[in-house]
Amino acid sequence: MITLLSGTNRPGSNTRKITALIERFYLQMGVPCQVLDLADLPAEIFSPTAYAEKPAAFAPFADAILASSGVVIITPEYNGSFPGVLKYFIDMLPFPESFENRPVCFIGLAAGMWGALRSVEQLQHILGYRNAHVYPAKVFMPGIGQLLKDGELIDPALVERLQTQAAGFAEFVSRLKA
Repeated sequence: MITLLSGTNRPGSNTRKITALIERFYLQMGVPCQVLDLADLPAEIFSPTAYAEKPAAFAPFADAILASSGVVIITPEYNGSFPGVLKYFIDMLPFPESFENRPVCFIGLAAGMWGALRSVEQLQHILGYRNAHVYPAKVFMPGIGQLLKDGELIDPALVERLQTQAAGFAEFVSRLKA
């Protein structure tokens, strides 16, 4: 099972729209996947006491990562980085097993011209520290507001790059599992 992590808790985000498209690509290939949307995080996870004892409502999120054969992180760029809620989510996951030897893939999107390049680079450092296997083919989507119409990508070349990435990551996951 590949987990698609929608890396923001912003309501109605473009990140969630892209995550839904990526989910379709995996399902069309017959690759089991699940979506984890940070907008669904339980409020009690943000209590200062959550560091010492994780709330029971967080368990399904941690369990989804621990049970996944690979994780695709779809991240926006906010203020030159990835959203704080994504870092907090990573911090709340069990260490080191959450990403230890787990394949990870990145998709970045942003209103600006770099398409979340900085966000993905920063996440690569964090997940490299966590000993994840980083899939080398990343996809960046600059000017995301002009690329989406009614929740669909209107750039056929970008759709093809995302589909190619999904197929390659599924194979990467399969080979690492073997």
